[in-house]
Amino acid sequence: MSIVATGPTVSSISARLERLPSSRWHIKVRTLIGAVTFFEAFDQLLTASALPVLTEQWKLSTGQGTLIVTSGSVGMLLGALVAGWLGDRIGRVRTVALGVAVTALASLAVAVSPGFALFTAFRFIQGLGIGGVVPVAATYINEIARADHRGRFVLLYELIFPAGLAWATLVASWVVPSFGWRVMFLIGALPVLLVVVLRRQVPESPRWLLSRGRVEEAEQVIARIEQDVEKSIGAQLPEPGPATAVETARGGLRDLFTGRYLRRTVVVSGLWFVAYYVNHGIATWLPSLYTKTFGLDLRTALNYSLLSNVTGLIGCLLVALIIDRVGRRISLTIGLGGAAVALLSLAVSGATSGGQVAVWASVATLFVFATNVSLYLYTPELYPTRSRARGASFGGVWNRLGVILGPIVVGAIIGSGGSLRTVFTQLGCIAVVGAVIALFAVETKGKTLEELNS
Repeated sequence: MSIVATGPTVSSISARLERLPSSRWHIKVRTLIGAVTFFEAFDQLLTASALPVLTEQWKLSTGQGTLIVTSGSVGMLLGALVAGWLGDRIGRVRTVALGVAVTALASLAVAVSPGFALFTAFRFIQGLGIGGVVPVAATYINEIARADHRGRFVLLYELIFPAGLAWATLVASWVVPSFGWRVMFLIGALPVLLVVVLRRQVPESPRWLLSRGRVEEAEQVIARIEQDVEKSIGAQLPEPGPATAVETARGGLRDLFTGRYLRRTVVVSGLWFVAYYVNHGIATWLPSLYTKTFGLDLRTALNYSLLSNVTGLIGCLLVALIIDRVGRRISLTIGLGGAAVALLSLAVSGATSGGQVAVWASVATLFVFATNVSLYLYTPELYPTRSRARGASFGGVWNRLGVILGPIVVGAIIGSGGSLRTVFTQLGCIAVVGAVIALFAVETKGKTLEELNS
Protein backbone atom coordinates (compact mmCIF):
# COMPACT_ATOMS: atom_id res chain seq x y z
CA MET A 1 0.00 0.00 0.00
CA SER A 2 1.31 3.44 -0.88
CA ILE A 3 0.23 6.68 0.73
CA VAL A 4 0.04 10.00 -1.04
CA ALA A 5 0.81 12.99 1.15
CA THR A 6 2.62 15.23 -1.32
CA GLY A 7 0.33 18.19 -1.47
CA PRO A 8 -2.87 19.72 -0.17
CA THR A 9 -4.77 19.18 -3.42
CA VAL A 10 -4.28 15.42 -3.29
CA SER A 11 -4.81 14.74 0.37
CA SER A 12 -7.62 17.23 0.99
CA ILE A 13 -10.20 15.97 -1.53
CA SER A 14 -12.01 13.86 1.07
CA ALA A 15 -11.93 16.82 3.48
CA ARG A 16 -13.41 19.04 0.77
CA LEU A 17 -16.22 16.55 0.22
CA GLU A 18 -16.85 16.39 3.96
CA ARG A 19 -17.39 20.14 4.27
CA LEU A 20 -20.04 20.34 1.51
CA PRO A 21 -23.48 21.31 2.88
CA SER A 22 -26.62 19.68 1.52
CA SER A 23 -27.55 21.38 -1.73
CA ARG A 24 -29.46 21.12 -5.00
CA TRP A 25 -26.43 19.33 -6.45
CA HIS A 26 -26.80 16.55 -3.90
CA ILE A 27 -30.53 16.36 -4.60
CA LYS A 28 -29.93 16.16 -8.35
CA VAL A 29 -27.36 13.40 -8.12
CA ARG A 30 -29.33 11.45 -5.53
CA THR A 31 -32.46 11.77 -7.68
CA LEU A 32 -30.78 10.48 -10.85
CA ILE A 33 -29.06 7.58 -9.10
CA GLY A 34 -32.31 7.02 -7.20
CA ALA A 35 -34.31 6.81 -10.43
CA VAL A 36 -31.98 4.06 -11.61
CA THR A 37 -32.31 2.21 -8.32
CA PHE A 38 -36.10 2.60 -8.40
CA PHE A 39 -36.39 0.77 -11.69
CA GLU A 40 -33.87 -1.88 -10.65
CA ALA A 41 -36.12 -2.62 -7.66
CA PHE A 42 -39.18 -2.52 -9.90
CA ASP A 43 -37.62 -5.05 -12.25
CA GLN A 44 -36.46 -7.29 -9.40
CA LEU A 45 -39.99 -8.06 -8.19
CA LEU A 46 -41.71 -8.47 -11.55
CA THR A 47 -41.44 -12.26 -11.66
CA ALA A 48 -43.12 -12.69 -8.27
CA SER A 49 -46.07 -10.59 -9.49
CA ALA A 50 -46.31 -12.50 -12.78
CA LEU A 51 -45.79 -15.99 -11.32
CA PRO A 52 -49.44 -16.80 -10.53
CA VAL A 53 -50.41 -16.01 -14.13
CA LEU A 54 -47.39 -17.78 -15.65
CA THR A 55 -48.10 -20.90 -13.57
CA GLU A 56 -51.61 -21.11 -15.03
CA GLN A 57 -50.71 -20.02 -18.56
CA TRP A 58 -47.72 -22.33 -19.03
CA LYS A 59 -48.86 -25.08 -16.61
CA LEU A 60 -45.71 -24.75 -14.53
CA SER A 61 -44.79 -27.23 -11.84
CA THR A 62 -43.58 -26.01 -8.44
CA GLY A 63 -40.03 -26.79 -9.55
CA GLN A 64 -40.38 -24.74 -12.74
CA GLY A 65 -41.89 -21.88 -10.77
CA THR A 66 -38.91 -21.98 -8.43
CA LEU A 67 -36.50 -21.98 -11.40
CA ILE A 68 -38.20 -18.95 -12.95
CA VAL A 69 -37.89 -17.11 -9.66
CA THR A 70 -34.28 -18.10 -8.98
CA SER A 71 -32.92 -17.60 -12.51
CA GLY A 72 -32.92 -13.85 -12.04
CA SER A 73 -31.35 -14.23 -8.62
CA VAL A 74 -28.51 -16.37 -10.00
CA GLY A 75 -27.92 -13.66 -12.59
CA MET A 76 -27.87 -11.03 -9.84
CA LEU A 77 -25.27 -13.05 -7.94
CA LEU A 78 -22.93 -13.23 -10.93
CA GLY A 79 -23.69 -9.62 -11.83
CA ALA A 80 -22.66 -8.50 -8.34
CA LEU A 81 -19.33 -10.32 -8.67
CA VAL A 82 -18.53 -8.77 -12.03
CA ALA A 83 -19.81 -5.31 -11.12
CA GLY A 84 -17.66 -5.17 -7.98
CA TRP A 85 -14.57 -5.65 -10.09
CA LEU A 86 -15.78 -3.21 -12.77
CA GLY A 87 -16.80 -0.58 -10.22
CA ASP A 88 -13.29 -0.50 -8.75
CA ARG A 89 -11.63 -0.68 -12.17
CA ILE A 90 -13.62 1.48 -14.63
CA GLY A 91 -15.56 3.65 -12.20
CA ARG A 92 -18.82 3.77 -10.28
CA VAL A 93 -20.89 5.75 -12.79
CA ARG A 94 -19.85 3.81 -15.91
CA THR A 95 -20.59 0.51 -14.18
CA VAL A 96 -24.04 1.68 -13.07
CA ALA A 97 -24.87 2.91 -16.59
CA LEU A 98 -23.81 -0.41 -18.12
CA GLY A 99 -25.92 -2.36 -15.64
CA VAL A 100 -28.98 -0.23 -16.35
CA ALA A 101 -28.64 -0.85 -20.10
CA VAL A 102 -28.41 -4.62 -19.60
CA THR A 103 -31.42 -4.64 -17.26
CA ALA A 104 -33.65 -2.63 -19.57
CA LEU A 105 -32.81 -4.49 -22.79
CA ALA A 106 -33.25 -7.85 -21.09
CA SER A 107 -36.64 -6.72 -19.78
CA LEU A 108 -37.75 -6.15 -23.36
CA ALA A 109 -36.60 -9.66 -24.24
CA VAL A 110 -38.48 -11.15 -21.29
CA ALA A 111 -41.64 -9.31 -22.39
CA VAL A 112 -41.66 -11.10 -25.77
CA SER A 113 -40.61 -14.53 -24.47
CA PRO A 114 -42.84 -17.24 -25.97
CA GLY A 115 -42.37 -19.80 -23.21
CA PHE A 116 -40.74 -21.03 -20.04
CA ALA A 117 -37.20 -21.67 -21.38
CA LEU A 118 -36.57 -18.28 -23.01
CA PHE A 119 -38.29 -16.43 -20.18
CA THR A 120 -35.91 -18.08 -17.72
CA ALA A 121 -32.85 -17.36 -19.87
CA PHE A 122 -33.65 -13.68 -20.43
CA ARG A 123 -34.58 -13.25 -16.77
CA PHE A 124 -31.10 -14.55 -15.91
CA ILE A 125 -29.54 -11.90 -18.18
CA GLN A 126 -31.73 -9.22 -16.62
CA GLY A 127 -30.49 -10.35 -13.22
CA LEU A 128 -26.90 -9.68 -14.30
CA GLY A 129 -27.76 -6.01 -14.73
CA ILE A 130 -29.82 -5.67 -11.54
CA GLY A 131 -27.18 -7.40 -9.43
CA GLY A 132 -24.49 -5.09 -10.74
CA VAL A 133 -26.25 -1.76 -10.41
CA VAL A 134 -27.54 -1.70 -6.85
CA PRO A 135 -24.35 -2.26 -4.77
CA VAL A 136 -22.20 -0.01 -6.96
CA ALA A 137 -24.82 2.75 -6.86
CA ALA A 138 -24.88 2.47 -3.06
CA THR A 139 -21.09 2.72 -3.02
CA TYR A 140 -21.22 5.93 -5.04
CA ILE A 141 -23.80 7.55 -2.76
CA ASN A 142 -21.69 6.65 0.29
CA GLU A 143 -18.65 8.31 -1.25
CA ILE A 144 -20.32 11.70 -1.77
CA ALA A 145 -22.00 11.83 1.67
CA ARG A 146 -20.71 13.64 4.78
CA ALA A 147 -19.81 11.50 7.77
CA ASP A 148 -22.01 13.34 10.27
CA HIS A 149 -25.23 12.56 8.42
CA ARG A 150 -24.16 9.80 6.05
CA GLY A 151 -26.71 7.40 7.50
CA ARG A 152 -29.69 9.62 6.80
CA PHE A 153 -28.33 10.83 3.46
CA VAL A 154 -27.73 7.31 2.14
CA LEU A 155 -30.86 5.73 3.60
CA LEU A 156 -33.17 8.43 2.31
CA TYR A 157 -31.71 7.63 -1.09
CA GLU A 158 -32.14 3.91 -0.41
CA LEU A 159 -35.86 4.49 0.28
CA ILE A 160 -36.14 4.54 -3.49
CA PHE A 161 -35.50 0.78 -3.59
CA PRO A 162 -38.43 -0.35 -1.39
CA ALA A 163 -40.51 2.33 -3.12
CA GLY A 164 -39.71 0.58 -6.39
CA LEU A 165 -40.74 -2.75 -4.89
CA ALA A 166 -44.00 -1.27 -3.62
CA TRP A 167 -44.66 0.44 -6.95
CA ALA A 168 -44.04 -2.82 -8.82
CA THR A 169 -46.63 -4.57 -6.69
CA LEU A 170 -49.10 -1.69 -6.99
CA VAL A 171 -48.75 -1.49 -10.78
CA ALA A 172 -48.91 -5.29 -11.04
CA SER A 173 -52.19 -5.41 -9.10
CA TRP A 174 -53.73 -3.30 -11.87
CA VAL A 175 -51.71 -4.13 -14.99
CA VAL A 176 -51.39 -7.94 -14.74
CA PRO A 177 -55.14 -8.69 -14.37
CA SER A 178 -56.09 -6.02 -16.94
CA PHE A 179 -53.36 -6.13 -19.60
CA GLY A 180 -51.26 -9.21 -18.89
CA TRP A 181 -47.81 -9.84 -17.45
CA ARG A 182 -45.89 -8.82 -20.59
CA VAL A 183 -46.83 -5.16 -20.17
CA MET A 184 -45.12 -5.18 -16.77
CA PHE A 185 -41.81 -6.12 -18.35
CA LEU A 186 -42.25 -3.47 -21.06
CA ILE A 187 -42.56 -0.90 -18.28
CA GLY A 188 -39.44 -2.39 -16.73
CA ALA A 189 -37.47 -1.45 -19.87
CA LEU A 190 -38.03 2.30 -19.42
CA PRO A 191 -34.77 3.00 -17.53
CA VAL A 192 -32.80 2.56 -20.76
CA LEU A 193 -33.73 6.24 -21.28
CA LEU A 194 -31.73 7.15 -18.17
CA VAL A 195 -28.38 5.84 -19.40
CA VAL A 196 -27.35 8.92 -21.39
CA VAL A 197 -28.63 11.33 -18.73
CA LEU A 198 -26.70 9.47 -16.05
CA ARG A 199 -23.39 9.68 -17.90
CA ARG A 200 -23.82 13.39 -18.63
CA GLN A 201 -25.21 14.66 -15.32
CA VAL A 202 -23.55 12.52 -12.64
CA PRO A 203 -19.79 13.06 -12.13
CA GLU A 204 -17.49 10.21 -11.23
CA SER A 205 -16.65 9.77 -7.54
CA PRO A 206 -13.63 11.97 -6.69
CA ARG A 207 -12.63 9.48 -4.01
CA TRP A 208 -12.49 6.70 -6.61
CA LEU A 209 -10.53 8.83 -9.11
CA LEU A 210 -7.99 9.65 -6.42
CA SER A 211 -7.66 5.99 -5.39
CA ARG A 212 -6.76 5.17 -9.01
CA GLY A 213 -4.04 7.82 -9.06
CA ARG A 214 -6.05 10.08 -11.39
CA VAL A 215 -5.27 13.15 -9.32
CA GLU A 216 -5.89 15.82 -11.96
CA GLU A 217 -9.32 14.41 -12.85
CA ALA A 218 -10.23 14.14 -9.16
CA GLU A 219 -9.29 17.78 -8.67
CA GLN A 220 -11.35 18.85 -11.71
CA VAL A 221 -14.41 16.91 -10.54
CA ILE A 222 -14.31 18.18 -6.95
CA ALA A 223 -13.81 21.75 -8.21
CA ARG A 224 -16.91 21.47 -10.42
CA ILE A 225 -18.90 20.01 -7.54
CA GLU A 226 -17.82 22.86 -5.27
CA GLN A 227 -18.87 25.42 -7.89
CA ASP A 228 -22.28 23.79 -8.27
CA VAL A 229 -22.80 23.65 -4.51
CA GLU A 230 -21.73 27.29 -3.99
CA LYS A 231 -24.10 28.36 -6.77
CA SER A 232 -27.00 26.44 -5.27
CA ILE A 233 -26.51 27.73 -1.69
CA GLY A 234 -25.59 31.27 -2.75
CA ALA A 235 -22.58 31.48 -0.46
CA GLN A 236 -18.94 30.54 -0.24
CA LEU A 237 -18.07 27.15 1.19
CA PRO A 238 -16.42 26.90 4.61
CA GLU A 239 -12.77 25.99 4.83
CA PRO A 240 -12.17 22.22 4.67
CA GLY A 241 -11.04 20.34 7.74
CA PRO A 242 -7.61 18.75 8.19
CA ALA A 243 -6.34 16.81 5.19
CA THR A 244 -6.03 13.04 5.44
CA ALA A 245 -3.52 10.70 3.88
CA VAL A 246 -4.80 8.92 0.79
CA GLU A 247 -4.23 5.32 -0.24
CA THR A 248 -3.39 4.79 -3.90
CA ALA A 249 -2.57 1.07 -3.88
CA ARG A 250 -4.43 -1.10 -6.35
CA GLY A 251 -7.21 -3.03 -4.64
CA GLY A 252 -8.10 -6.68 -5.01
CA LEU A 253 -10.52 -9.27 -3.71
CA ARG A 254 -7.96 -10.42 -1.15
CA ASP A 255 -8.32 -7.04 0.60
CA LEU A 256 -11.65 -8.29 1.95
CA PHE A 257 -10.04 -11.23 3.75
CA THR A 258 -6.90 -9.71 5.32
CA GLY A 259 -6.33 -8.00 8.66
CA ARG A 260 -9.31 -6.28 10.25
CA TYR A 261 -11.35 -6.66 7.08
CA LEU A 262 -11.71 -10.42 7.53
CA ARG A 263 -14.00 -10.04 10.55
CA ARG A 264 -15.97 -7.29 8.82
CA THR A 265 -16.45 -9.44 5.72
CA VAL A 266 -17.57 -12.50 7.69
CA VAL A 267 -20.10 -10.55 9.77
CA VAL A 268 -21.56 -8.50 6.94
CA SER A 269 -21.77 -11.55 4.63
CA GLY A 270 -23.79 -13.39 7.26
CA LEU A 271 -26.10 -10.41 7.67
CA TRP A 272 -26.67 -10.07 3.92
CA PHE A 273 -27.47 -13.77 3.59
CA VAL A 274 -29.92 -13.91 6.49
CA ALA A 275 -31.72 -10.66 5.65
CA TYR A 276 -32.40 -11.61 2.05
CA TYR A 277 -33.07 -15.28 2.77
CA VAL A 278 -35.85 -14.17 5.09
CA ASN A 279 -37.03 -11.33 2.85
CA HIS A 280 -37.39 -13.35 -0.33
CA GLY A 281 -38.45 -16.51 1.46
CA ILE A 282 -41.50 -14.45 2.40
CA ALA A 283 -42.03 -12.13 -0.57
CA THR A 284 -41.51 -14.46 -3.51
CA TRP A 285 -44.20 -16.96 -2.57
CA LEU A 286 -46.78 -14.67 -0.94
CA PRO A 287 -48.90 -14.00 -4.07
CA SER A 288 -48.99 -17.72 -4.89
CA LEU A 289 -49.76 -18.68 -1.28
CA TYR A 290 -52.68 -16.27 -1.20
CA THR A 291 -54.14 -17.68 -4.42
CA LYS A 292 -53.35 -21.39 -4.02
CA THR A 293 -53.53 -21.99 -0.27
CA PHE A 294 -56.23 -19.52 0.72
CA GLY A 295 -58.16 -19.31 -2.57
CA LEU A 296 -57.97 -15.54 -2.91
CA ASP A 297 -58.42 -13.88 -6.30
CA LEU A 298 -55.32 -12.48 -8.01
CA ARG A 299 -56.13 -8.83 -7.35
CA THR A 300 -56.63 -9.42 -3.62
CA ALA A 301 -53.44 -11.48 -3.46
CA LEU A 302 -51.42 -8.69 -5.08
CA ASN A 303 -53.02 -6.08 -2.81
CA TYR A 304 -52.01 -8.14 0.24
CA SER A 305 -48.47 -8.29 -1.14
CA LEU A 306 -48.59 -4.53 -1.64
CA LEU A 307 -49.38 -4.14 2.07
CA SER A 308 -46.11 -5.90 2.93
CA ASN A 309 -44.14 -3.63 0.63
CA VAL A 310 -45.77 -0.51 2.08
CA THR A 311 -44.89 -1.51 5.65
CA GLY A 312 -41.39 -2.30 4.41
CA LEU A 313 -41.13 1.23 3.06
CA ILE A 314 -42.22 2.57 6.46
CA GLY A 315 -39.52 0.49 8.14
CA CYS A 316 -36.90 1.97 5.81
CA LEU A 317 -38.05 5.52 6.59
CA LEU A 318 -37.93 4.90 10.34
CA VAL A 319 -34.41 3.48 10.29
CA ALA A 320 -33.23 6.36 8.06
CA LEU A 321 -34.34 8.81 10.75
CA ILE A 322 -32.65 7.06 13.68
CA ILE A 323 -29.56 5.25 12.39
CA ASP A 324 -27.17 8.20 12.80
CA ARG A 325 -28.27 8.44 16.45
CA VAL A 326 -28.49 4.82 17.58
CA GLY A 327 -25.81 3.44 15.28
CA ARG A 328 -25.55 0.62 12.77
CA ARG A 329 -25.12 -2.30 15.20
CA ILE A 330 -28.29 -1.61 17.20
CA SER A 331 -30.33 -0.92 14.05
CA LEU A 332 -29.30 -4.21 12.45
CA THR A 333 -29.90 -6.21 15.63
CA ILE A 334 -33.37 -4.75 16.19
CA GLY A 335 -34.25 -5.20 12.51
CA LEU A 336 -33.53 -8.92 12.40
CA GLY A 337 -34.79 -9.48 15.96
CA GLY A 338 -38.10 -7.81 15.16
CA ALA A 339 -38.51 -9.88 12.01
CA ALA A 340 -37.84 -13.04 14.04
CA VAL A 341 -40.52 -12.16 16.59
CA ALA A 342 -43.12 -11.48 13.88
CA LEU A 343 -42.38 -14.68 11.92
CA LEU A 344 -42.33 -16.92 14.98
CA SER A 345 -45.58 -15.33 16.17
CA LEU A 346 -47.13 -16.19 12.81
CA ALA A 347 -45.86 -19.76 13.12
CA VAL A 348 -47.30 -20.13 16.63
CA SER A 349 -50.67 -18.75 15.51
CA GLY A 350 -50.78 -21.34 12.75
CA ALA A 351 -51.04 -19.12 9.64
CA THR A 352 -54.68 -20.12 9.19
CA SER A 353 -55.97 -17.32 6.93
CA GLY A 354 -54.77 -15.03 4.20
CA GLY A 355 -55.51 -11.96 6.31
CA GLN A 356 -53.52 -13.29 9.26
CA VAL A 357 -50.55 -14.06 7.03
CA ALA A 358 -50.80 -10.61 5.43
CA VAL A 359 -50.70 -8.83 8.80
CA TRP A 360 -47.81 -10.74 10.37
CA ALA A 361 -45.82 -10.92 7.13
CA SER A 362 -46.19 -7.14 6.83
CA VAL A 363 -44.84 -6.64 10.36
CA ALA A 364 -41.90 -8.92 9.53
CA THR A 365 -41.31 -7.00 6.31
CA LEU A 366 -41.20 -3.69 8.20
CA PHE A 367 -38.24 -4.96 10.21
CA VAL A 368 -36.44 -6.92 7.50
CA PHE A 369 -36.64 -4.06 4.96
CA ALA A 370 -35.11 -1.76 7.58
CA THR A 371 -32.26 -4.27 7.91
CA ASN A 372 -31.79 -4.62 4.16
CA VAL A 373 -31.60 -0.92 3.50
CA SER A 374 -29.19 -0.44 6.41
CA LEU A 375 -26.82 -2.97 4.88
CA TYR A 376 -26.55 -0.87 1.71
CA LEU A 377 -25.30 1.95 3.94
CA TYR A 378 -23.18 -0.17 6.24
CA THR A 379 -21.25 -2.39 3.82
CA PRO A 380 -19.46 0.32 1.77
CA GLU A 381 -18.42 1.99 5.03
CA LEU A 382 -16.36 -1.08 5.98
CA TYR A 383 -13.84 -1.03 3.12
CA PRO A 384 -11.18 1.31 1.66
CA THR A 385 -11.93 3.18 -1.56
CA ARG A 386 -9.67 0.93 -3.64
CA SER A 387 -11.87 -2.09 -2.78
CA ARG A 388 -15.15 -0.50 -1.75
CA ALA A 389 -17.19 -1.58 -4.78
CA ARG A 390 -15.82 -5.12 -4.45
CA GLY A 391 -16.76 -5.15 -0.78
CA ALA A 392 -20.27 -3.90 -1.45
CA SER A 393 -20.71 -6.33 -4.31
CA PHE A 394 -19.35 -9.26 -2.31
CA GLY A 395 -22.08 -8.50 0.18
CA GLY A 396 -24.40 -8.56 -2.82
CA VAL A 397 -23.23 -12.10 -3.60
CA TRP A 398 -24.38 -13.29 -0.16
CA ASN A 399 -27.51 -11.25 -0.68
CA ARG A 400 -28.20 -13.25 -3.86
CA LEU A 401 -27.41 -16.56 -2.20
CA GLY A 402 -30.10 -15.72 0.34
CA VAL A 403 -32.47 -14.62 -2.42
CA ILE A 404 -31.91 -17.94 -4.21
CA LEU A 405 -32.02 -20.31 -1.25
CA GLY A 406 -34.90 -18.65 0.63
CA PRO A 407 -37.50 -19.25 -2.12
CA ILE A 408 -36.02 -22.70 -2.91
CA VAL A 409 -36.39 -23.88 0.69
CA VAL A 410 -39.88 -22.43 1.04
CA GLY A 411 -40.86 -23.93 -2.33
CA ALA A 412 -39.49 -27.32 -1.25
CA ILE A 413 -41.48 -27.23 1.99
CA ILE A 414 -44.68 -26.28 0.19
CA GLY A 415 -44.07 -28.73 -2.67
CA SER A 416 -43.56 -31.63 -0.26
CA GLY A 417 -46.78 -30.91 1.56
CA GLY A 418 -45.22 -29.11 4.53
CA SER A 419 -47.32 -26.71 6.59
CA LEU A 420 -47.12 -22.94 6.60
CA ARG A 421 -46.27 -23.23 10.29
CA THR A 422 -43.07 -25.01 9.23
CA VAL A 423 -42.35 -22.35 6.61
CA PHE A 424 -42.55 -19.47 9.05
CA THR A 425 -40.80 -21.31 11.88
CA GLN A 426 -37.67 -21.90 9.81
CA LEU A 427 -37.69 -18.30 8.52
CA GLY A 428 -38.04 -17.00 12.08
CA CYS A 429 -35.17 -19.16 13.34
CA ILE A 430 -32.89 -17.93 10.55
CA ALA A 431 -33.75 -14.34 11.53
CA VAL A 432 -32.75 -15.11 15.14
CA VAL A 433 -29.34 -16.26 13.91
CA GLY A 434 -28.96 -13.00 12.00
CA ALA A 435 -29.80 -10.91 15.07
CA VAL A 436 -27.02 -12.69 16.98
CA ILE A 437 -24.53 -12.06 14.14
CA ALA A 438 -25.44 -8.35 14.18
CA LEU A 439 -24.19 -8.08 17.76
CA PHE A 440 -20.63 -8.56 16.40
CA ALA A 441 -20.89 -5.76 13.81
CA VAL A 442 -18.28 -2.97 13.91
CA GLU A 443 -19.87 0.40 14.69
CA THR A 444 -19.25 3.05 11.99
CA LYS A 445 -21.54 6.00 12.83
CA GLY A 446 -20.07 9.48 12.74
CA LYS A 447 -16.72 8.51 11.20
CA THR A 448 -15.42 9.44 7.76
CA LEU A 449 -14.70 6.66 5.28
CA GLU A 450 -11.01 7.46 5.62
CA GLU A 451 -11.10 7.23 9.44
CA LEU A 452 -12.75 3.82 9.23
CA ASN A 453 -10.16 2.50 6.79
CA SER A 454 -6.88 4.30 7.50
